[in-house]
Amino acid sequence: MSYPELLSQWRECVSTAFPCLSQPQATVLALWSYGMVVARSCGITLVRATLALQLECSEACLVQRLREWCYGAKDKRGDKRQEVDVSTCFAPLVHWILSLWPADEPRLVLALDASTLKKRFTVLCIGVVYRGCAIPVA
Repeated sequence: MSYPELLSQWRECVSTAFPCLSQPQATVLALWSYGMVVARSCGITLVRATLALQLECSEACLVQRLREWCYGAKDKRGDKRQEVDVSTCFAPLVHWILSLWPADEPRLVLALDASTLKKRFTVLCIGVVYRGCAIPVA
């Protein structure tokens, strides 16, 4: 599959920032993040439709790649499937954010958020606050 120039450049940035990811994992992460920016949505329906238009391919060829990115290895199709260990991405993500941090800004603000889903789950998230937005890093 050939990619537009901007997406190819973004894929290279993602691969460089996350050396812990395999090339296929970095490619799908680049597709997801690029698609979310262009679609202005994080929903799979809009992301796959937007990417299908950008890549001039069918939505069906994208949906499984996007879906399986976050599946465990045993839940993916194929023989050589790997799951993404997100904990290995925390340090590279913070490093990437800090590499873009303004040199004249000595402060770094971290936000801690605990979100609950009924009484079943509590998700604890740590984010780096940048321009009024928290970028989740762990």
